[in-house]
Amino acid sequence: MPEGNLAATLLMRPSGVPGWAALRSFLAANALYETLSLHVDRTRLSLKWPNDVLLDGGKVAGILLESSGRNGQVDWLSIGIGVNVAAAPGALRDAPFPPVSVAEQCGTTPEPEAFLRELAGHYATEESILEQLGFAPIREKWLRSAARLGEVISADTGSEVVTGRFETVDEGGHLVLETAHGRRLIAAADVFF
Repeated sequence: MPEGNLAATLLMRPSGVPGWAALRSFLAANALYETLSLHVDRTRLSLKWPNDVLLDGGKVAGILLESSGRNGQVDWLSIGIGVNVAAAPGALRDAPFPPVSVAEQCGTTPEPEAFLRELAGHYATEESILEQLGFAPIREKWLRSAARLGEVISADTGSEVVTGRFETVDEGGHLVLETAHGRRLIAAADVFF
């Protein structure tokens, strides 16, 4: 990772409804969006389902959830976050969403430690909203910043590529596409537009 960028992992024992563990990528995305908007005009930011933040159409941040548990319960959840604060990885310039950095796009370079403190505060707010009000307000906030909402996108599930109009994200965090063959709910995929 280039010097001056941020890589952080939050390790937690998730509370609340068992299915909420996977939804925490939306909390992290909202927190990243709010933190980045302190340094970048928010109109230049968008959220790509399920776990990326775009700046001017390039990937500026990503989220990775990993969990462990048994009997259908999540005992531990790690939320990994990477943010291209100072520099974008050069080896990935030909990617569908080429990496960009805050510094390269905006001319400012937030200190990673300060950025992490801001991010932690925003994430704590999102957790509080989830605990008190459930997923609905998190989902609504995420959708307001969603990339390509209402437009035709493609989702590669690994076994098929589904193309349709990005209708919404449902209460379970699934991508909802309106296709030529009807509505499709997608739990996991790489999204392209």
